[in-house]
Amino acid sequence: MSAQVLQTLLAELEGSVTLDADGNMSVQDEKKLRGVPIDILANKAAFGEPGQQAVARWLLWELGQALGIYPASINELYMARGRGEVPCDFTVPAINLRAMAYDSARAVFRAALPRNVGALIFEIARSEIGYTDQRPAEYLSVVMAAAIKEGYRGPLFVQGDHFQMNAKKFKADPDAEFNAVADLAAEAIRAGFYNIDIDTSTLVDLSYSTVDEQQRNNYEVCAKLTTLIREREPEGVSVSVGGEIGEIGEKNSDETELRAYMDGYNRSLPKGMVGLSKISIQTGTSHGGVPLPDGTLAQVKIDFNVIKELSKVARDAYGMGGAVQHGASTLPDEAFNQFVQNEATEVHLATGFQNIVYDHEAFPAELRQRIYDHIKTAHAKERKEGQTEEQFIYKTRKKGFGPFKAELWGLPEDVRSAIRTSLGGKFGFLFDQLNAGNTMEVAKRYAPHVKMHRHLLDYQEKNAGVEDTSELAD
Repeated sequence: MSAQVLQTLLAELEGSVTLDADGNMSVQDEKKLRGVPIDILANKAAFGEPGQQAVARWLLWELGQALGIYPASINELYMARGRGEVPCDFTVPAINLRAMAYDSARAVFRAALPRNVGALIFEIARSEIGYTDQRPAEYLSVVMAAAIKEGYRGPLFVQGDHFQMNAKKFKADPDAEFNAVADLAAEAIRAGFYNIDIDTSTLVDLSYSTVDEQQRNNYEVCAKLTTLIREREPEGVSVSVGGEIGEIGEKNSDETELRAYMDGYNRSLPKGMVGLSKISIQTGTSHGGVPLPDGTLAQVKIDFNVIKELSKVARDAYGMGGAVQHGASTLPDEAFNQFVQNEATEVHLATGFQNIVYDHEAFPAELRQRIYDHIKTAHAKERKEGQTEEQFIYKTRKKGFGPFKAELWGLPEDVRSAIRTSLGGKFGFLFDQLNAGNTMEVAKRYAPHVKMHRHLLDYQEKNAGVEDTSELAD
C-alpha cells in the first residue's frame, strides 16, 4: 500500500522529483516543484489518509535534505552567545503558527528571505497541539513545505514550546503526568523538533520558606526530562533545551530564583551532560494579553530591567544564551526594539498573528461567526464569572482553529493571499525591530547541515496523546 501511495504522489509531482532504486531523492525541476506539486504535498501531509500523510511527510523531509533545508538545534548558537562569541545585538523571534499554518509559514519566509534572517524559530506549545489539531510531524512537515515553496535554504529551528507539567495532574499522579510530557518530547524529537522548552514552572511552590525549596520540583523534574531528551536526540545534534523559573502571568522573576533554579538543576543533571541553553522568565506579560470588557487589550507594563539583569546572570554565571520573553506579540509596536536593547535572547509570539487572521477584512464574516458560535457552545464552561462576551470570545477563539482547520486551509486563494500579505508585513516589522536580519550566516555557522535520511516506516509510528491542558503560548 505504501509503495502504491508513493508512486501516486510522485506522479502528482509532475516529474519535478525523482527517486532511485536505493531511495535517494533528487530534485529535477525546482521551479515546477514549487508550484502546485508542493501545495499538494503540504495538503496531504495535513489532511491525507494516514498512508498519504506518512508518504507526504517522508517526501518533504527528504526533499528538505536534498535542497539544504534541514531541522536543526539552536543550542550551539545560544551557547556561543553565552561565551561572548556572538554579540547580544539581536533577539530571536519564536513564532507560533496556530491558524492556516502553511500560508502563515509562507508569509514568515517571504519576510525572512529578503532580510537574510536565519535566527528564527517556529514553535508550537503542548496546549496548541491539542486545540489547533497539529501533531509535531504535521507541523514540521508543513513548515518544510512552506520553506520549499518560498525558496528558503538553511536551518529550520522548530521548537516544542511550553512542554508543560499540569500542576493538578502532577499532584494527583506525578508519574503519569511526567510520562505524558516525556512521550510528547520523544514524539517531537522524532518529528524533527530539535528545540524543546520544558515548562515545569507550574510546580514552583511558594509556600516553602526558602527559594531552593520553592524551586525544587521545578528544577528536579526539568533535569529528569532533559536526561530523557538527551537519550533520544539524534547523533550529531544537541537539542536546545530551555527551562522556566516563573510561570507567565505570575510575579516577576528575580536573580535569587534564577540562581536557586540553575544551581539545583545543575546538581540534578548527570555529570557532564549538556544542560540548558536559555531560561524563560516573567517580566509582567500575560499570554495573549489582557482583554478589557469591550474586547480591546489593556496596556501591559514590562520590566525590561529584569530581562537585561537576568540575561547577564544567565550568560556570565551559567554560560547560557540569556533570558527568554513569553507573551509578547500583543505588545505595542514601540516595545519590540526594547528586547534587543535589553539583550533578550528570544521572544515568543503567537496571539498577535491569530488576531490578524481573525480580524482581517478579507476573512469571511460568515465563517468567523460559525467559529464563534461553535466556541460559545463547545467551551461555554470556560466562561468566567463577570466576563463580557467580547472578553470570552477573545480569550477562547484560538480553540476554533482545530475544528475549522480544513475550512481555513481551503479559503479562496485571494483571501489567503491577502492574509499572507498582512502577516508578512507584521513578520517583517518584527524581524526589523528585533534586529534579526543578516543572521543567516551565524545560524548556519553554529547549526550546519547534519544530513539525516529517514525511512518511510519512521512516519508510520503511533503518536503520543495530547490534551488541551493549559492556556499557554502567548
